[in-house]
Amino acid sequence: MKRAAFIGTGNMGGTLARAAVRALGPDQVILANRTAAKAEALAAELGCAAADNDRAVREAEYIFLGVKPHLMAGLLEELAPVLADLHSAGEDKVLISMAAGRQIADLRPHLAGAGYGVPLLRIMPNTCVAIGKGMTALCAAPGTDGAHLAAVEEILSTSGCVEVVDEGQMDAFSAVAGCGPAFVYPYIEALADGGVMAGLPRRKALEYAAQTALGAAAMVLETGEHPGALKDAVCSPGGSTIAGVAALERDGLRAAAIDAVLAAWERNRELGK
Repeated sequence: MKRAAFIGTGNMGGTLARAAVRALGPDQVILANRTAAKAEALAAELGCAAADNDRAVREAEYIFLGVKPHLMAGLLEELAPVLADLHSAGEDKVLISMAAGRQIADLRPHLAGAGYGVPLLRIMPNTCVAIGKGMTALCAAPGTDGAHLAAVEEILSTSGCVEVVDEGQMDAFSAVAGCGPAFVYPYIEALADGGVMAGLPRRKALEYAAQTALGAAAMVLETGEHPGALKDAVCSPGGSTIAGVAALERDGLRAAAIDAVLAAWERNRELGK
C-alpha cells in the first residue's frame, strides 16, 4: 500500500493531508512541519503520525512538499542527502512540489546532492479541495513513470478532480481553476445582491444564488452539453431569462471574465520568471 508524507502542514498541505487520510487511511499518512507542534496537532486530530523531515522521507513513498516557494530550494537541498542514502539502499522516493510558480526544471538542480534523478512531480490545487470539490493539476517531466502519476491521483482522489496536464499549461490552468473561485464568489454575491434588491432576505438570496451556481456547474459537467446550449434551453422567447441575459451582455460579463483569466495568466507568467 502507498504511504504519503506531507512536509508543510499549512492551509493547503493540511487540506491535502486530510484528503490523503480519507483515501489511504490514517496509518498511511505522515505529517511534518517546521513548527513541529503544528504537525503534531493535525496528526492527533487525523489519527496519523507526526515526524521530522528525515523520518517522513524515510518512511513514506510519496512526499508532498507544501512549503512556501522561497523555501523550496532549501528543503530540497536538505532532503538530497537523505534521498541519496535511501537510493544506495535500493529505496527510491517520489517528491511532489506544491510551490506555485516554481517549475520542475528550476527545482531539479537543488536535488543534485541526491546523485540520481529523483522523480519530481508538481501539483497545483485550488482552495475547493477543502470540501472535496477541488480541481488539481498534476504534471511531471517527460518520461516520468506513469505509475507515479496514477499513485498521486489516487492519494488525492478524495480532494476532487485531479487532471494530468503539460507543465506548459500550468499557468493557464491556475488562471482558470486556481484563481477562478475568487472570480465566481463575487458573481454569486452579486446575484444575491440583485435578489435583495428585488425583495428577498439576504440569507435566502445568498442560498438561492449559491445553489443555483452549484447546480448550473453540475449541469455542464454531468450532461456534457455546451454552456451556450444549456443557456438557450432556459431562455423562452420574449421571456424574463433572455432579458436578464441581454443585460449581462450589455454590461460585459463575458469580456470581464475573459479579461480576469488573462490578467491572472499574465501575472502567473511574470511570477514564474
